[in-house]
Amino acid sequence: MEFADGGDLYSKINELKSNQQHMKEDDIWRIFFDMIMGLETLHSKKIVHRDIKCANVFLTKEGRAKLGDLNVSKIAKSEFLQT
Repeated sequence: MEFADGGDLYSKINELKSNQQHMKEDDIWRIFFDMIMGLETLHSKKIVHRDIKCANVFLTKEGRAKLGDLNVSKIAKSEFLQT
């Protein structure tokens, strides 16, 4: 398991908001790309996250994003996921 020493995206957004700052567009795209790559990896293993939100996107000091909190994730046993 990797350690995300940059906190979570929710806290980062609130921090920027309280300081009346904006996130750089390059940082937004990098986080978005990392999330898509994480989802692609999960889906290739037939895992559905089911709880994507800013508090479950963890950041590293280098600005990379990692999807976390897979407590409610589901593994598809066939072509379709059923709840």
